[in-house]
Amino acid sequence: MASYNKVLLMGNLTKDPELRYTPQGTAVVNLRLAVNRKYRTKEQELKEEVCFITAVVWNKQAETCNQYLHKGSSVFVEGRLQSRSWEDNTGAKRSVIEVRAERVQFMGAPGQGKAQGQASQTHAEVLVNEPSSESTWLAEGVDETRSSEEESN
Repeated sequence: MASYNKVLLMGNLTKDPELRYTPQGTAVVNLRLAVNRKYRTKEQELKEEVCFITAVVWNKQAETCNQYLHKGSSVFVEGRLQSRSWEDNTGAKRSVIEVRAERVQFMGAPGQGKAQGQASQTHAEVLVNEPSSESTWLAEGVDETRSSEEESN
């Protein structure tokens, strides 16, 4: 059976990156993206829809995203879809589908980053070469962090 799991997204951050560390010390950041789509109806009326997506970034790449990105930053994300499930504090089963980022390219104009010194960079690209699986992620305890975050939303 053939399968292919690849996601390419370009959008803007809806909030500042949320950097945290697993109990083993691995950096992980959530990037909340708004991806816009403009189209015309049959009546030629211009419409716009927005899709909100979470991209999960790991390791050094997560720290770099946290350092340079902020709410409103434009990014291009390459990755794959990843689903995970957990049980919340009330015993209800929860699940989510997210993008596991493999590459994040900063698309913003100079001077839009959080850190000083980005003004000389028009584009920055961060690659990750370390594979990560859902089982690794869950073993590192991130699901506990996320379940409390989901309850607060």
